[in-house]
Order: sequence, then C-alpha cells, then structure tokens
Amino acid sequence: MYLNAGCEIEYEINTPTTFVLMLRPRSGYGQWVAEERYAISPKVPITEYIDNYGNLCQRLVAAEGPFTVTASAGVETVPIIDVAVGAPFTPIQELPDNVLQYLLPSRYCQSDLMVDLATEITAEATAGYDQVEAIRSWIQTNIEYRYGTSNVSTTAHDTATQRIGVCRDFAHLGITLCRSLDIAARMVVGYLYELKPMDLHAWFEAFVGGRWYTFDATQTEPRGGRIVIAYGRDAADVALATQFGSATLTKMRVWVNNEEGNESAG
Repeated sequence: MYLNAGCEIEYEINTPTTFVLMLRPRSGYGQWVAEERYAISPKVPITEYIDNYGNLCQRLVAAEGPFTVTASAGVETVPIIDVAVGAPFTPIQELPDNVLQYLLPSRYCQSDLMVDLATEITAEATAGYDQVEAIRSWIQTNIEYRYGTSNVSTTAHDTATQRIGVCRDFAHLGITLCRSLDIAARMVVGYLYELKPMDLHAWFEAFVGGRWYTFDATQTEPRGGRIVIAYGRDAADVALATQFGSATLTKMRVWVNNEEGNESAG
C-alpha cells in the first residue's frame, strides 16, 4: 500500500526561537520511505540528529515573523497489521537491552499506580498478546473519545479516572496498563490512512512473543495503512515540534492519500 502523507505547520515567531522538530519518518519494519520533501520558509540553517529512540530530529532557530514547515513523504506501508493471538509473554531476562527502558514508569505513564486495574482487566487472558488485546479492548469500550477533554498535563491515571480522552490519552493508558504487567510498551506517533477527522495520530506497541506488535484502542478492529514518525516512552519523547522561545501556532494541516489518489485530509 503506497501512501503520500504530510503536514504543514505555520507559526508566528515573536522572538528568535529554537525548535526541535520530529517530522521525518524512517524506513523500518512495515514501511519503506520511497520519497520525501522537507521545506521551511523562510529558510534557516538546519541540522539533523538521531535521538535515543532512533527518531530523526531536526534542529533550527526560527527568526521573528511568520514561519512555515512542510514535511511530506511517499511511503510503502502494510495494508494490515500483524495479529498474533496467543503469542506468549516475553520474560524480562529475554528482552533486548534497548527494550528494557519501556518497562519503567514515565512522565505520563505511572504504571506503578495501576497494577490493580491491569490485573482486573486481564484476569481471564493468557499472559502475553492476549493480555494486551484485553487492555486495548477495555480502553476502546470504556473510555470515551472526545476532543478537548484533555491537555498536555493529562496522565494515564487521569484518563483511567475520568474515562475520557483522545488518541494520545488512549495510548498512554494502554502503555501504562501493559507496563503494570511487566510487558514492555512504547508510544508511537504518525499517520493513519482514512483517520476521521484527519490529524496526526498516536497508538502504542507492546513487546510480546519476541517482537513489537501494534495496538490502537481508538479503532474497533486492527487497521494498517500507518506511517510511523516517532517512538518513545510517552508523549514527552515524541513531540513533533518542541519550541524553546516565544512562538504561536497559527495553522496546521495534515493529509494522507493513497496511490490511486483517494485522499483523507484535515
């Protein structure tokens, strides 16, 4: 499945502002980046580095005035995601070194506070993939999806208490409940084809059966057509634009279309 996806972000810069952007997808399991376009206006020097989670990050200083970043990519991606009912729990001693960090509590995912809820949700599930699917299903059934009901301070514990949120909150809750059961879980941000309303999206992955699997509690069934931009422990690690200065976001547009020209945009 070939997808063209991208976003255009406009700012009004009040004083020279340093940005760290995370807008370029990388080729990897399930996706191949065939072409890219990255533009900033007005042009300024830009450097790129790879962070601790393998994400491509762009670093720049924007001058005072209007500032626009446009990033797009053509990506060959899988039309369906892998499902592995019954895949076993991966013992901690068998986890790769770089996966261990995804077992620990983090800023938005206080897994040490939610063991009881995780145990209750997964009481009838076999350890491993089936536990994670029970968590995903519980969130999808019991947490209401509604815009404007959370903010940058909302944690997984808040979402479990208030029973409302958006994709970021659904992902945080799934990650937290998995980690409460000693299942490594990480946050993913990117694009999802035919997401309605169209926006950048968040979901989570869990490490079971010796590998990562995708779970999305905002969807009623497994869906492919995803382009991953970034991975991290939670939203603090995967912000697509982090600013250090006075800048106001004035406009953001996101689009995803397939090679036949069918488009989903917002």
